[in-house]
Amino acid sequence: MSIHPTAIIDSSARLAADVSIGPYSVIGAEVEIGEGSSVGAHALIEGPTRIGRNNRIGAYAAIGGDPQDKKYHGERSELVIGDGNTIREFVTINRGTGEGGGVTRIGDDNWMMAYVHVAHDCTIGNCTVLANNATLAGHVEIGDHVVLGGFCGVHQFCKIGAHAFAAMFAAINRDVPPFVYAAGQFAQPRGVNAEGLKRRGFSAERIAAIKRAYRTLYMSGKTLAEARVELERQAQSSEDVRAFVEFMDRSERALVR
Repeated sequence: MSIHPTAIIDSSARLAADVSIGPYSVIGAEVEIGEGSSVGAHALIEGPTRIGRNNRIGAYAAIGGDPQDKKYHGERSELVIGDGNTIREFVTINRGTGEGGGVTRIGDDNWMMAYVHVAHDCTIGNCTVLANNATLAGHVEIGDHVVLGGFCGVHQFCKIGAHAFAAMFAAINRDVPPFVYAAGQFAQPRGVNAEGLKRRGFSAERIAAIKRAYRTLYMSGKTLAEARVELERQAQSSEDVRAFVEFMDRSERALVR
């Protein structure tokens, strides 16, 4: 274990044997940090927080702080972070609230650039990229392989489906279906994230099915109910289109349109 002599570690914190803690960092009560993880200088990690293996937390990050929610009155809540995440300088991640399920949860292999904010009760999947100053309000759900551009803001309770892409400065106030590229203030659908899908090994046939589903939902002139019927038919031969339909069923704030 490599702990700088100026760091302050609460006696109840549990750190794996090879964890590195930088100068002037503070590790609070009920914090767990797994093997291979490192914490930069001046970082603050408060508990209850569980951090998995091989995470890199940058300087001045503030992790596991109380939720910024006036309804929070000190009830026990948690932050759970998986493995292999990169959390850069000045990132802030808050714990959950009692009304929101009590847990903010972040998966594996995510990349959070400087000044990203993740509010209470958010759920982030795996392999996402949140560029500088991307900001999530409370209760936001982010699927796997999502990319949020710099200064992108997501309204509370919004959902963003897997493999979606939000452009720089996008203001997202409705749900973004999987595979969709969204941009603008407020964000509107601008096509399919085809380049991202190619980079992740999606075949031409899969991308063609996703584009067909996108045209059905956004370019056919059908109502949402009519588009859903057609998407159900297309989903019989495409699991990716099935993901579209299942996302629509879970949407609570309405889709970007």
